[in-house]
Amino acid sequence: MGWQGWVSIVALLLAAGALAVAVQVHRHARRRGAGLFAPALGPSSAGGSTSGTGSGPVAFVVNPSKPGAAALRDAALLACAARYLPEPMFFETTVEDPGVGQTRRALEEGASVVVAAGGDGTVRAVAEALLGSDVPMGIVPLGTGNLFARNLDIPLTRLDEQLRIALTASPRPVDVGWVRLGAPRRDEDYERGEEHGASDGPGKGHLFLVIAGIGFDAAMVESADDELKARVGWIAYFLAGAKHLNGRRMRLQVQLDRRSPVTVRARSLLIGNCGKLPGGLTLLPGAEVDDGWLDIAAIDTRGGIAGWAQLFGEVVLQGVGLRNELPKLGRIDHARTHQLRIVSDRPVSLQIDGEPLGRAVSLRAEVQHHALAVRAP
Repeated sequence: MGWQGWVSIVALLLAAGALAVAVQVHRHARRRGAGLFAPALGPSSAGGSTSGTGSGPVAFVVNPSKPGAAALRDAALLACAARYLPEPMFFETTVEDPGVGQTRRALEEGASVVVAAGGDGTVRAVAEALLGSDVPMGIVPLGTGNLFARNLDIPLTRLDEQLRIALTASPRPVDVGWVRLGAPRRDEDYERGEEHGASDGPGKGHLFLVIAGIGFDAAMVESADDELKARVGWIAYFLAGAKHLNGRRMRLQVQLDRRSPVTVRARSLLIGNCGKLPGGLTLLPGAEVDDGWLDIAAIDTRGGIAGWAQLFGEVVLQGVGLRNELPKLGRIDHARTHQLRIVSDRPVSLQIDGEPLGRAVSLRAEVQHHALAVRAP
């Protein structure tokens, strides 16, 4: 064999060795959830890891009834492949199970991050199932209000950017709130034909991430038309609220932490973990999603539509740090607490994160500090 033949054999051996090294590097990158060339993909690699706490696949818990759900699968597959992540898992929610069971199955199958793709109801269900685990949550907002995503500054429209954040951003510790309903009082407290509110047993409760409310806001949520929400979005809630502008004021006994109970007359009482609303409104200007506090707002008004219009102006002004010094037909009183107890003189409507919760005459609420990790900007 001539020297040319030996050179060819050596070159072939070197090429085979280089190929073997390249294969091992690629496999190692996939196990780590990030490739050596991930920075070349652009800003998606900045500011965070590309997997959760392990090397398992990303799980998407998807509400299939939401617009955009059908297009999400292909986009998620491409986004994971571009970042050398394992092929993601997909779980669809149902009317019977809005996301809790699907998230638990994802955890059992080794998910490194669980992405809630839907509205605030889906996000809340996924969050509840993730409590107590070290697996972070991502969010692809597909709902009407998308309140929690708004408060975390997650974009509401660009799917590529939503996936970038869900797959690569650093987990951020956030608080969650809990509401527990007390037992109803007497049959005569209920109006004729009205369904009696149910109480929560020991240890049971309802998780919320944004705002729990009683009174006007809950009645507004309860009467919002689903078809109208699908057509015009969050504006449907404002249209539904017009039916309740002249509703009865509530008489509440409110106890904050260990302070003495006080009597509050209000149209609505809000318990906030964070305070941004659709339309750029900030209802609870001091509320932060990770500060360990619940922010309370007691809203009262007189004068019908004029009073509500004045209060709406108050909310707009306080969102930009201004105050209205003109004579007022209504007021918003603010407070902060770690836990509170509310007792009403009659059954009142309740809502959590834009979902009706029925009626009750008493409730307890508390904050659970840094109970959840969420991938956010």
